Amino acid sequence: MERQNEQRRPGIRRKQPIETMTPINKVLAAALLAASLALSLDGYAAPAPPSGATDTAPDFQPPDEASLPDDEFGRMVRRGKEIFVHTDSAVPQFAGNHLQCQNCHLDAGRKADASPLWAAYGLYPAYRKKNHHVNTFSERLQECFLYSMNGRKPPPGDPALVALESYAYWLSRGAPLGVKLKGQGYPRLAPPALPADYTRGSLVYQQRCAACHRADGTGTSPGGGAMRIPALWGDDSFNWGAGMHQVGNAASFIKANMPLGQGNSLSDQEAWDVARFIDSHERPQDPRFTGSVTETRRLYHDEPDSMYGLTVEGHLLGSGATAPGKKP
Repeated sequence: MERQNEQRRPGIRRKQPIETMTPINKVLAAALLAASLALSLDGYAAPAPPSGATDTAPDFQPPDEASLPDDEFGRMVRRGKEIFVHTDSAVPQFAGNHLQCQNCHLDAGRKADASPLWAAYGLYPAYRKKNHHVNTFSERLQECFLYSMNGRKPPPGDPALVALESYAYWLSRGAPLGVKLKGQGYPRLAPPALPADYTRGSLVYQQRCAACHRADGTGTSPGGGAMRIPALWGDDSFNWGAGMHQVGNAASFIKANMPLGQGNSLSDQEAWDVARFIDSHERPQDPRFTGSVTETRRLYHDEPDSMYGLTVEGHLLGSGATAPGKKP
């Protein structure tokens, strides 16, 4: 495996001291540094290319499941997929809601523009501003359990983490390391023509979302089994620390992928508005809650994308949140 990883690493060039660079080279170096830093920032949505720019990110297709060997490694990869698709039932000890990983990473983590696993694996280790240190891929998975699954972190080396990381590694085999692939994250939307609006968003939700997610946002569970259509707010949804509570992330995901099977059928403005509506509802508390909504917003949510700590329809968001980690 190590030899395969070595083959995937990009070539190394001799460094040029910045003191000897021409002015043009200095500008190019600064631009490259800015681009590399942007890849490591927290958040699912990929930056939008500048107007008129061509997307030069390389294409990649994950391997077919039929190619998995029937050995210990293949069984571990299959276990990782099982956890990814049936998270609530496969690892109930770590899940605090009835969501599944593939609710946000569609088609078992394979779908381009739906934050696919194969495009994420090769970008770690990476610095994340969310927790202010360089994260391994395993640490990133732990935080998905803590925030998106409203649960608790599996301990380092836990079989669940080994299985999930094995699945992500296998999906990305053959992809270059440290390179942003086409389809990575969610295609980030440009700012809307009009400020995202709760009232307009409620109308979009009623017309395009409620049939599956229900008018009260609680989702559906066909046949009484594990949830298939996720709760978008309320006690059984992701908590206030999850990336999807940020309006920009939610708008980007919705635009590219929703309604399910009808991605890009909403206008950009409709995606922004309905994301604003969805993220203006209560959900479980941020696990980093200090005891004060105002202080928690100042420390962790002081940005335009977060509705936490703002008053909407007469309610201070975060003030009615249930304790995190408690499955309904």
